Amino acid sequence: MNLPLLEKLGVKDEVARIGMLKPGAEFVSAHDDRKANFQFANALDTDVGYAYQVRRSEFDFILLKNAISAGAAVIEECRVTDVEFPAEGGVVAKGQDQQGRQQLWHAKFLVDASGRDTFLARKFGIKRRNADHNTAALYSHFKGARRLEGVAEGNISVFFFDHGWFWFIPLSDGITSVGAVCHPNYMKSRKSDLTTFFLETISLAPALEKRLQSAQMEMPPIGTGNYVYRADRMGGDRYILLGDSFAFVDPMFSTGVYMAMTSAFLGADVVETCLREPKKAARAMKKFETTMRRGVDTFCWYIYRITTPALSNLFLGPKNYFRMEEALLALLAGNVFRKTRATLPLLMFKCIYYINSLLTLRQSLTARRMRRHAVGISLNTD
Repeated sequence: MNLPLLEKLGVKDEVARIGMLKPGAEFVSAHDDRKANFQFANALDTDVGYAYQVRRSEFDFILLKNAISAGAAVIEECRVTDVEFPAEGGVVAKGQDQQGRQQLWHAKFLVDASGRDTFLARKFGIKRRNADHNTAALYSHFKGARRLEGVAEGNISVFFFDHGWFWFIPLSDGITSVGAVCHPNYMKSRKSDLTTFFLETISLAPALEKRLQSAQMEMPPIGTGNYVYRADRMGGDRYILLGDSFAFVDPMFSTGVYMAMTSAFLGADVVETCLREPKKAARAMKKFETTMRRGVDTFCWYIYRITTPALSNLFLGPKNYFRMEEALLALLAGNVFRKTRATLPLLMFKCIYYINSLLTLRQSLTARRMRRHAVGISLNTD
């Protein structure tokens, strides 16, 4: 669902040039040979049957150039250090460039697109760690990883294992991004250096290890912890929070860029309303926040349960009863911000999940205890 947005911006062809075509997603079991392949083209009420995987540096540069061509004034190598909202109105931002020189800007409105720096959420003290989901990640890039064959070469692969799941993301230049999303208690069990620990973790997913047998790690692994959060609000008088500056969820469904871009498109309309029709500002902001929270919550329900026996089994053995598989594909494609025919099938899917949870009650309770224990552990990777 990013592609229509990229088309509106006029950068779809440039993204296609740097991107790896991704027609679907593969889920691989932790304990047996089960695999499930989902093709986006089969999604319910979704107009585009594919996506792209890109290097963020290249993708972001395309967007930056596009913003400049649209008239934005871009200042690089300068960090904003503080913002103020004077009683008389407007916004004052203070910054410092690489030479240590102080900078000052005056504006009518502030858009916080600072990503995981969460500039305003930290300033206002409204950033909250997610109380229901606490995970950490460890990742690197590999050259020579064995990919799927044919048109499926660009598919993302998700490998489940006992302590979480792995992503396997092929890029167009031959590099494959591989990362583990784990419970913090597993990450804190590390006794070796980070590279050794990462390779040991990969060995816990034999199917993934096999795909990396002839691959070379291209950079030291990077670790990050406690990254699931949400701010108490998305905006207020003279400011708005977009994308990761508001919330970040587990990357299971590759939601980060999509949530950021969707919030930017919707948020731009809110900013215009606030500036042109101030009397409608509060209403526009409330509608925007309600829409974005609903989208985040829709993804989170599945992401927070994906490693439970009941849900992982449903993903690994998809059935199209009541068009549930087509609805799941619509979810994976990001179709959560407009009315679709997927609502009822996804509700049926949830019902079947709860039934399966009862049928596998012992395993479900064990998984829940592990999850609750993990939520209570804080991980600092600095």
